[in-house]
Amino acid sequence: MRRNGLTRPRSGRVAMGVCAGIGRKLGIDANIVRLVFIASLIIPGSQVLIYLALMVLMPED
Repeated sequence: MRRNGLTRPRSGRVAMGVCAGIGRKLGIDANIVRLVFIASLIIPGSQVLIYLALMVLMPED
């Protein structure tokens, strides 16, 4: 049974599947989400902490 919420897929993931799960939820390619995340690292902020939190909080499929 597939959940309708934000989940990390078991296949097609590069690191832990956070970007793949976000891309699937938004209906866009996971590579676009990855590029946006990498580009956001230029801006000072807590992007890495948010990624780590999502890695822990997002359940797997």
